[in-house]
Amino acid sequence: MSILIKNATIVTMNANRDIIYGDLLIENDRISRIGKLNQYTADTVIDASNQLLLPGFVQSHVHLCQALFRGMADDLELLDWLKQRLWPLEANHDEESLYYSSLLGCAELLRGGTTSIIDMATVNHTESVFTAVKQAGIRYLGGKCLMDHGEDVPENMLDTTEQALSESLELYERWNNYDNGRIRYALCPRFAVSCSDTLLRETASLSRQYQIPVHTHASENRGEIELVEKERGMRNVIYLDSLGLCNNKLILAHCIHLNEDEMQILVDSQSNIVHCPGSNLKLGSGIAPIPGLLDRGARISLGADGAPCNNNLSIFMEMRLAALIHKPFHGPSSMPAETVVEIATLGGAKAMGLENEIGSLEEGKKADMVLISLDGWHTRPQNAAKVYSQLVYQAQASDVSATIVDGHLLMKDGHLLIINEEEVKSRAETSLPRVCQRSGISR
Repeated sequence: MSILIKNATIVTMNANRDIIYGDLLIENDRISRIGKLNQYTADTVIDASNQLLLPGFVQSHVHLCQALFRGMADDLELLDWLKQRLWPLEANHDEESLYYSSLLGCAELLRGGTTSIIDMATVNHTESVFTAVKQAGIRYLGGKCLMDHGEDVPENMLDTTEQALSESLELYERWNNYDNGRIRYALCPRFAVSCSDTLLRETASLSRQYQIPVHTHASENRGEIELVEKERGMRNVIYLDSLGLCNNKLILAHCIHLNEDEMQILVDSQSNIVHCPGSNLKLGSGIAPIPGLLDRGARISLGADGAPCNNNLSIFMEMRLAALIHKPFHGPSSMPAETVVEIATLGGAKAMGLENEIGSLEEGKKADMVLISLDGWHTRPQNAAKVYSQLVYQAQASDVSATIVDGHLLMKDGHLLIINEEEVKSRAETSLPRVCQRSGISR
């Protein structure tokens, strides 16, 4: 199978940050040629005149299991948000509701130009999430949520330590490197508040033994930090480092409230920090010290987090927020548009451990990419010298005209080609009342 994209403005994100006006040829799952390719033909030809072609965006922290609960948990801080709304809702997912929640999230992400995600599922029915991402065609790293500890947690959200880990390993054996590596497994302890010391130590051990990434949350909320200090005698990041978790396989969402020692630990260990500005603002959690972390050489990527703490899974919204919210504190040049596009592409690729495969458009790399139309009123007048500014400050998810993952065209001209949009919308609408009734939470 081959796809030839003609007449595009190609934002390569390669080492030289070359912007090329020309064509790109995809053969099977790889980028075969970039340049003027008038002599080539392909099974599918796309005229990309007046469009930007760039690497697919990588969202390094999402919860597909929560897409069904958009708008169900507004105006709460993190711990109340979890205890009063999200944990009861997640606890009452069934296999079907979780499957359609996951497809609902994938549909929004793919339509908005996100080609790869790092996900955290819920505690139960994780097979449904993997079945959904298999169907959707998105590039995926994630796994079962691990929880064996904590107060005010629904009974069926608490596994035994042994059960949490054994189920994770079963899922790892079944799904890791599925579909030529498009789907990969990560160990996903929720956060220190809901994981015993034993579970976290065993997670670190399994990660070392099998070289499995670890995806978790830390230092999102002051109340969370106080609980960890009270129970474990250390601040979040220092505690995780003491367990051997801080390394380049750790994907750590939020990292808002860090002291100097914690920042240096994350930089020195090359742990991956995921900036989630939309979620952090909506929950009132705070603003992560991203400019300072970047100055130190930290590995930073972007994510929308879950739909109920953001209500939107748009990478364009996250890029705009990431560029804007730091300027009042650090100056107008503190987060340049090019830097923001870098963390939304290359930064996410590093977090996934796939920087040699995705994150830039280069011959031999995986064919994960998006086309963005510049026909909108908000993208005019066009300025070829300001493509990064256009992407961060002007473009919207609705401007994405095509999404390609692993050489497969998954969305074109606003229509998903693999996901049955009407079925997903309909089944999501009928699934939510069922989950709400079981959880006792009204819509």
